[in-house]
Amino acid sequence: MMRLALTCWLFLGWAQAAQSDPSVIKDVAATKRGQSWTFSVTLQHADTGWDHYANGWRVLSMQGEVLGTRILTHPHVHEQPFSRSLSGVEIPAGTAKVQIQASCLVDGWSGVPIVVTLNN
Repeated sequence: MMRLALTCWLFLGWAQAAQSDPSVIKDVAATKRGQSWTFSVTLQHADTGWDHYANGWRVLSMQGEVLGTRILTHPHVHEQPFSRSLSGVEIPAGTAKVQIQASCLVDGWSGVPIVVTLNN
């Protein structure tokens, strides 16, 4: 019985350690340049190395259509939080708000994107 309890305790401890905090969007700047937009997004994530890091963010319409995606190709273990930009994002005319959603290599896209109001 003691062995079973110890095994369950070790498994639960490992499972909790395997879960991670999602990528957190700390700040977004959106700038209109001609007919397109540039987004600068600041992310924070507990990157641990090549096996687990924030690997991107995307701009979504309020209906969930992907308007632009910024892929991050390496971990930022010693650079937290960090900012990266994406230029040339085409936003449909009359759009007042978009969503920004972050992703990490292990957990995928975060469940709740943040809403950004565009200053046309």
